[in-house]
Amino acid sequence: MQSTEWLTVIEPDGRTREHEHGLDAAGLVHCYRTMLAVRIFDETSMKLQRSGRIGFSIPNKGIEATQVGAASALEKSDWIFPSYRDFGMALYHGVSPLEMMHNMFGNAADGARGRQMPVHFSFAEPIRFVSISSPIGTHIPQAVGVAYSFQVRREPRVVLASFGDGGTSSLGFHSGLNFAGVWKSPVVFLCQNNGWAISCPSEEQTASTSYAIKAAAYGMPGVIVDGNDLLAVRKAVRDAVARARRGEGPSLIEAKTYRMGGHSTSDDPTRYVPKAELEAWAARDPIARFRRFLEQQKIWTSALEERLT
Repeated sequence: MQSTEWLTVIEPDGRTREHEHGLDAAGLVHCYRTMLAVRIFDETSMKLQRSGRIGFSIPNKGIEATQVGAASALEKSDWIFPSYRDFGMALYHGVSPLEMMHNMFGNAADGARGRQMPVHFSFAEPIRFVSISSPIGTHIPQAVGVAYSFQVRREPRVVLASFGDGGTSSLGFHSGLNFAGVWKSPVVFLCQNNGWAISCPSEEQTASTSYAIKAAAYGMPGVIVDGNDLLAVRKAVRDAVARARRGEGPSLIEAKTYRMGGHSTSDDPTRYVPKAELEAWAARDPIARFRRFLEQQKIWTSALEERLT
């Protein structure tokens, strides 16, 4: 039986447990600013959609630490097969907000030339960010196929496949993990358990004690991590990436976080999300938590904030 304890590094008050995260002050500030960029991009997109200037967006509020923490554990040569709630992974690796906003409008500067829906980003540089796909779970076996190609070519690359808790109910999840386990492919599966698969809560979706425990059926390790703790997510993904790069096969990581908004701009979460539950998770806001950590480390100061803003 795998542990159900959450991996945590940063306590809610900003204090940290003994841990070597491998980031210098500039790297930590970059993580924080990327999370802020996700929040701002998200809020701007919501306003644009509500004013009728774009047709669609996917709220990211509350899950920024999972995205950015995972992205920080990857090399530029690695590939990302994202879910549609992974704005921060592209932003962390140097994709500009303007380039992403071109996609939201589907204008002439959009890399897909308006052939994709808003939010369906894809980038070849500065990191391989494979096109976001609306059908749930279809990208998971695709990620495994790319990872297997790296094995065949003997290339030291790793693939990150990111999906929500709803993605674990897809056929792609089961077939993808099965093939990856058999082939020992260099792929890291990141399940962002944000509480809701649209309006379906976890207890109505699986009888398992966790999503991470499903890893045992496919012959790989599974770990549960506090998804609102950027350094904990970074550690879990970093360890899994190192394992994959050594040729030891895939891993499944369940990041426990919370979507503090609707599934999309077409959704009204007030119809099914308990107010008290939302308030409890809002108190664990990952951006505020990471800022407290930076302040305790004397990295984020009022002088730095004034200079950067």
